[in-house]
Amino acid sequence: MRHAFNGAVAMKYISTRGSAPALDFEGVTLAGLASDGGLYVPESWPQFSEHEIAEMSGLSYVELAVRVMTPFVEGSLTVEELRDLCTRAYGRFSHQAVTPLVQMDQQQWILELFHGPTLAFKDVALQLLGRLFEHFLAKSDDHLTIVGATSGDTGSAAIDAVAGRERVDIFMLHPKGRVSDVQRRQMTTVRAPNVHNLAIEGSFDDAQAMVKRMFNDDAMAASRGGKYRISAVNSINWARLMAQVVYYFAAALQMGAPRRKVAFSVPTGNFGDVFAGYVAAKMGLPIERLIVATNVNDILHRALTAGDYSAGGVTPTASPSMDIQVSSNFERLLFDLGGRDGAAMAEQMRGFETTRAMQLTNAQRAGAAGLFSSARVDQAQMAQAMTWANEKCGYVLDPHTAIGFHAARHAGLDASTPVITLATAHPAKFPDAVERSTGLRPYLPMRVGDLFERTEAFEELPGTYDAVAQYVSRHAVPSA
Repeated sequence: MRHAFNGAVAMKYISTRGSAPALDFEGVTLAGLASDGGLYVPESWPQFSEHEIAEMSGLSYVELAVRVMTPFVEGSLTVEELRDLCTRAYGRFSHQAVTPLVQMDQQQWILELFHGPTLAFKDVALQLLGRLFEHFLAKSDDHLTIVGATSGDTGSAAIDAVAGRERVDIFMLHPKGRVSDVQRRQMTTVRAPNVHNLAIEGSFDDAQAMVKRMFNDDAMAASRGGKYRISAVNSINWARLMAQVVYYFAAALQMGAPRRKVAFSVPTGNFGDVFAGYVAAKMGLPIERLIVATNVNDILHRALTAGDYSAGGVTPTASPSMDIQVSSNFERLLFDLGGRDGAAMAEQMRGFETTRAMQLTNAQRAGAAGLFSSARVDQAQMAQAMTWANEKCGYVLDPHTAIGFHAARHAGLDASTPVITLATAHPAKFPDAVERSTGLRPYLPMRVGDLFERTEAFEELPGTYDAVAQYVSRHAVPSA
């Protein structure tokens, strides 16, 4: 097993579907999706000893990020380069702690991940990813075409991270009318020439399917002989997940790790944020439980409780970032739990992509049960959590965090185990839902207070792959 900080061997990444070439960290960052349609994961998980984790206590967020991420970037970045990138990425956050913890009661805690420039947890990773793109592209003098789909927060965070950067264009798809006004405006009021906002007819899952198809389009993707070097900013990109692992370490250390186990409750749509917790556990962080909190679009809850991973229609809710039926990152977990058999994973996913249904294997179900539990939280339960937090703690939750908090409070864990809910967005991103439940209308922080005075610009497209591909072809810069 690879040991952290051995400094001798570059980290290699392999595809969950087994037939794409192994790449180094620079390669997977620029590639996004693997050429065989799979997702990249490290060849082996780096591991920290209990003593090494204890030595991380008290580090600044930047220094902790360097310590946790160094084994993943070996061979592509020096420690000094990584430190410089992290310093610039996290210097844009409005809180010195970057991801501060807030106590709710004797057991429940909130990890605030919304102090970045777009008020969502995606900033923690994407502020770094934008700088990684720029750093790697400068060495090759190539041009990158980022194509992404967003259910709300990824789009604004990604656009902020790459707006105006050299050698990068971004095309961000969002489902028309299915994101909040704040989420939409945070994307569509960015007027940099390299930013293209596309509102498509359909759901997030429709948009995500188009993005995946473009990666496998022989005419579009340079990796398949096409014209454009296409990459991803959503959580199919390994570099984004890697950056999210850090705040699990940050929170657990503050709760007494490694001598004390903690549990995390994670509002979950695409499974990226909670998979980062799984990675932290594989690296040696003592995590008692990862609670996967879904709304009524509950494919992950059904998969983890009954082994039934079958997609239905998407039900629009007050937590739009979780209105997802196909959770891309779940494939990474299934691959790891299924013995890392790429051929078997490819076959399993081919079946799912054909029928939109599959059963988890016994090994996958048993492996998940050791660390994961799940909860399905409906609109009424979400509202109850928001009301309780406001009345009992004077704390305002956004709808997504409220779903995680409800699951955390009803998880049935021993009272000695701290439970940390990941607060994924600032409540002001969803003012109507917050006001309905609490009577309070949250205000945007001053740094984005003029959002509704800015001019929007976006293209409306039909929900067809050809319409999107033609738009990208007309506006993207071909690869060198």
